[in-house]
Amino acid sequence: MRIPPELLSSETQPQTAAPPFPSPSPYLDLPPAPHADNAKDDLSYISHMLMEEDIVVDNLYHRYRNHPMLLSAEQPFAQILCANATSDAIATDISVQPYPLQSSVPTPEYYSYSDMVTSNSMHVHQDASSLLVNGSTHEAESSGMDMISMAFYKGMEDATKLLITSKTHSDTLDRDRGRKKRLQEAKDGVGVAMGRSSKQKAVQWQPGSEEEAAACEMLDQLMLSDEPSHAGKQRELISSMKLEKPQERRRGGAAGLSHTVDLHALLIQCAEAMATNDQQGAANLLLRIRHHSSPTGDATRRLAHCFTQGLEARLMGTGSHMYKLLLAKCRAATSTLKVYQMYMAASSVFPVSFLLSNRIAYNAIAGRQKLHIVHYGLGHGFHLPDLLRMLSSREGGPPEVRITGIDNPLPGFHPGHIIEETGRRLSDCARQFRVPFKFRAIAAKLEAVCAEDLDIDPDEVLVVISHFCFKNLMDESVTVDRPNPRDTVLKNIANMRPEVFIHDILNGSYSGAFFVSRFREALKYFAAMFDAMDTIMPQENQNRLLAEKWLAMCVMNIVACEGVDRVSRPHSYKQWQVRSKRAGLRQLPLDPNIVQMSKDKVKEEYHKYIVINEDHEWLLTGWKGRVLSAFSTWTADDVRSGLSE
Repeated sequence: MRIPPELLSSETQPQTAAPPFPSPSPYLDLPPAPHADNAKDDLSYISHMLMEEDIVVDNLYHRYRNHPMLLSAEQPFAQILCANATSDAIATDISVQPYPLQSSVPTPEYYSYSDMVTSNSMHVHQDASSLLVNGSTHEAESSGMDMISMAFYKGMEDATKLLITSKTHSDTLDRDRGRKKRLQEAKDGVGVAMGRSSKQKAVQWQPGSEEEAAACEMLDQLMLSDEPSHAGKQRELISSMKLEKPQERRRGGAAGLSHTVDLHALLIQCAEAMATNDQQGAANLLLRIRHHSSPTGDATRRLAHCFTQGLEARLMGTGSHMYKLLLAKCRAATSTLKVYQMYMAASSVFPVSFLLSNRIAYNAIAGRQKLHIVHYGLGHGFHLPDLLRMLSSREGGPPEVRITGIDNPLPGFHPGHIIEETGRRLSDCARQFRVPFKFRAIAAKLEAVCAEDLDIDPDEVLVVISHFCFKNLMDESVTVDRPNPRDTVLKNIANMRPEVFIHDILNGSYSGAFFVSRFREALKYFAAMFDAMDTIMPQENQNRLLAEKWLAMCVMNIVACEGVDRVSRPHSYKQWQVRSKRAGLRQLPLDPNIVQMSKDKVKEEYHKYIVINEDHEWLLTGWKGRVLSAFSTWTADDVRSGLSE
């Protein structure tokens, strides 16, 4: 499947994506504002927003009119209008407030899955009562809703009059409609499978907000700092571990000694009861587990609390909905970056993977002058500045570097916002290191990108990279009537004929269709994760709590979701090996010097229980003998790679 050319961004220096146009909002039926310049500006802005697209406005308003986020977003605008209104025109017996239509649970269709950063404002567990403003009686609710409805339609009528007499607004409206038409074509071509059926804003941090400023500062520090991004966090972590008293670290476990309960066994019994449709038995077991679990206890208690949430959602049939709520809550920009820093400091999975990837790409360009990196699941590209730094000091001068970043499209007007921002930051890095650089962003399903879409130059050294992103591709249990996305993406990579394909995977066996077996494997895998964090990190560390929320989100998807809603489907490295060979790829031997460098790094900088081993040309990393991730290198069967010699 080839992507239409109009969906691929031009191969130019990245530019910051323009912020999406705000979604329309209903306004209160307020008296006329004084005829001042700021009032005219407000009316022009409101008229442009309301009449941007009549049909889209009606659909969005009626579809999301009860959503708490929409209601909270309306409040500051309504307050502005209240401030501009004349005081004598306001009725003395009615307090005009931004009154929500009703307090209701957000509908699942509002949220869309994405592997990217999500706005910190999407805290969907906000108490609904905080959204209600001065309205307790039924009569007040009725009058408030009538007032909002009248104000909305009156605003549309007034905006129509303004637009008819304003040529400037008409021209702007035509341009906006043309841009949206092109974006809609992009959605129809690539984003249909992502469920992006509504014109909602891409889930990002708000432009100009404190969230954006903090996230940008952290990103610049991560990508432009001369010191490795995790070195400072490692020192802080070591210091905090030394300061924490041993009795404090044993507090959660000691409290549980009075109740000798095997939480692992209870969790498995509960899963078996659900599999046999014994709802009463499952509910009773959940009560027992809930009594002994805790989000702030030791590793076992935290693990039990995490899995209990998933089992409860499965029992109630709200798994998909709860997962999307957790996804929206966890993926705030600053939270994502803090979790990344924590993993870099405490775990060797990312550091070893990035070290191997950069060294192999550096060796692949030896004696050549052009490097093309095709990066699946680029995200923020934290590891690439180190590669650019290495290439800048290469003997004979830096090569020309071209990076094609591929990631799933985000919902909204800017499906490639994250990778475009990443391209801009990488361009700044390349300029700082004086490396000739080009960047191209492709917002598309990973399996939809084929060799013909990449403008491959025979003079370039082609390196394809995938860091842990193929685990979210659907497998045979879902795609029965169409080509399997995992096989498709591997065949596409083989057709690209790269010098080397760098493949990182999470080594898990909890992607099966049978619930009980999947539950058992997931319990073992995440028990190792929680034990590692409990051993390495202080119990009250805030970044640890953020990381455990991410793990809870993953567990929710694995335990409580089925079918296409279950997006986390990791395979073992042996399964990936068979699948890759079947797709026409040939495994390359690992460079022993790079492997030894990785082992030395783990031994010197990380906990003694973190292990790193080799097996059939895979480099495995894990915790206390359980393999958590695996690294390998590949090329096409008919390509003679210099790395294999």
